[in-house]
Amino acid sequence: MAVGQCAGGVVRAVVVYDGRVLLVAQPDRWGLPAGVPEAGETAAASAARAVYELTGYLVDGAQTLASPDGGTPAVVCQLLSESPSGGGSLARAQVRWVPLAEAVGHADVPVAVRSYLRGHMPA
Repeated sequence: MAVGQCAGGVVRAVVVYDGRVLLVAQPDRWGLPAGVPEAGETAAASAARAVYELTGYLVDGAQTLASPDGGTPAVVCQLLSESPSGGGSLARAQVRWVPLAEAVGHADVPVAVRSYLRGHMPA
């Protein structure tokens, strides 16, 4: 398997912009946008596709955060469009931007992502 290839499972996207993190509504909580990779798709490509399909925001997967326990990978994504297109499957009320400190406290945020966010919080 090539570097950056995803073996399957789910990939989470970490979209940070202007001191905030993108979260999407899930059945019983808010969480990071996530999707299942397609055959041969890298984790970065899967994360970018999931964000677009869910929210309409264009992003570019920039950095994969390795999970210390080998669990679900997360990809830090750069926001490419400040406004979403109309193509996202979620309604606007199901998409929100939260401050980094609030995102760190979400139970759905993996340890590797929490560490990354803490490192990017203002002093």
